[in-house]
Amino acid sequence: MARVPTAVMNLIHRFPRLPQAPTRRHRSGGRPPAAPALSLTPGARPRPWVRALGLVAVVLLGAWLGLLVVGNVRVPVGPMNTTMTLRPSFTGGTKINISPLGALQLDSHIAPVRLDVNVDQLDPERSRALVDHPERLSGLQDEVAEDIARGTADLAVRSCVAVVTGAATLGLLVYRRPRRALAAGGLALGLLAASGGTAYATFNPDSVLEPKFSGLLSSAPSLVGDARSIVTEFDVYQKELARLVTNVTKLYDATSTLPVYQPDPTTIRVLHVSDIHLNPASWKIIASLVEQYQVDVIVDSGDTMDHGTAAENGFLDPIEDLGAPYVWVRGNHDSLVTQRYLDRMRNVHVLDDGRARTVAGLRFAGIGDPQFTPDRTQRTGAEQSQELAGARLASAMRDQKRAGTPVDVAVVHEPSAAREVDGTVPLVLSGHLHHEDTEVMRYGTRLRIEGSTGGSGLRAIEGTYPDPIETSILYFDRDTKRLQAWDSIELGGLGLTTAEVSRHLPEENQPGADSSPSPSGSGSASPSGGPSETTPAPAPATPSRPRP
Repeated sequence: MARVPTAVMNLIHRFPRLPQAPTRRHRSGGRPPAAPALSLTPGARPRPWVRALGLVAVVLLGAWLGLLVVGNVRVPVGPMNTTMTLRPSFTGGTKINISPLGALQLDSHIAPVRLDVNVDQLDPERSRALVDHPERLSGLQDEVAEDIARGTADLAVRSCVAVVTGAATLGLLVYRRPRRALAAGGLALGLLAASGGTAYATFNPDSVLEPKFSGLLSSAPSLVGDARSIVTEFDVYQKELARLVTNVTKLYDATSTLPVYQPDPTTIRVLHVSDIHLNPASWKIIASLVEQYQVDVIVDSGDTMDHGTAAENGFLDPIEDLGAPYVWVRGNHDSLVTQRYLDRMRNVHVLDDGRARTVAGLRFAGIGDPQFTPDRTQRTGAEQSQELAGARLASAMRDQKRAGTPVDVAVVHEPSAAREVDGTVPLVLSGHLHHEDTEVMRYGTRLRIEGSTGGSGLRAIEGTYPDPIETSILYFDRDTKRLQAWDSIELGGLGLTTAEVSRHLPEENQPGADSSPSPSGSGSASPSGGPSETTPAPAPATPSRPRP
């Protein structure tokens, strides 16, 4: 019988022993109380990285809740009452909500926090004082700067209190240990301080010159000034802030109606469209923009049609009633039949073979696409034919310059042809890629590629999301014929109703730009003795991916 206990003991010894708590004598001399079974279970204690991840989650959630509850301040800015708030963000920047008119977005900084400024209401007394005493507007810029500085300081203090309180409170609820709660609050404060330091280091005061409009404000792109003023006054940030506040005051004073856009009478406004692809909605959009922006000339860089057949020609008839001259070049979906039909239409100027036309004070030259591929085929030698067409256009423009009639704007369909005119003209317009882009090429010529003003036509339904409708307004100085600024306009594609307008300035019109001769040698880049055209370093080439 003695063998049985021995066998059992041998079997037990084969299993690994569970870790035992250190043995200590109980004060009463008895055996210490048994430890809970959970403490003897391997892996019951969380791993260090799990604990750290949990603490980070508590800090972020607590800080966000703190900002959400108490992280905002009410600040009077000029004649308006505003609320400033910090919000977590992946991209940073500043968003100014002007309810119910819409919003402006400024790329003011790069940090994981965004500054939201909500315009709550207009103070009637302060607004009336500005209207009755316009001379007070001269001192408004200093008042606005002081108000914003004071509001930002108050917001920083309140945000620190908010994130520390939120993170510490949540840490106390989760861990039930004051030390852990204080650690969570300290980490939240450090995170906010690092975010603030990053925002300060990346602060871009010139962002007020290139805002993005949304909502009804898309109808008022003059909110920060016309084309000439944004060039001559860009170096005074406080003044631009004052202009912003002043014009918002006027918008509120108008209540139900937005003010009519009043462009600088010396500015030439060009509407650039491309790749309409038989979308009939494009004509209504173009007509509306012509009226709203008081456009002087429309430039179409091709692919107005889809197959280029004579049966499609009736689609072009609304061009005569758009309210502005129409400059057009042939795309790879436009046939010579299409070109001849347009050439006979009233107020249409067809560009081909490098022949120049002066329209609305600007001299245009262009060449039609050498390829006709309505069936989406890629013919052998397509790229070479584009380069040859661009070279022919460049040669024609050099002849124009020698004759004393330099070209101001070149127009082609494909970007690969546009690159061949680099150095012979200040600006070249193209399309074909169905997405907007811009670059300054090696020898100083700016290439502006327009998106599809037809939202890619029937191809809009091929992808997961419909292509947007894209177009742009280009502002030219009437004296120098040079591009001063442009507004990129993007409307929601098929079935969407979004709208966004973003303003852009050429690099040569930015603060601190160096002056150098222009590529065409035709005058300086800006009026009033501003900086002249620069010759930037070579920019990376945009791939000319064929878009059938």
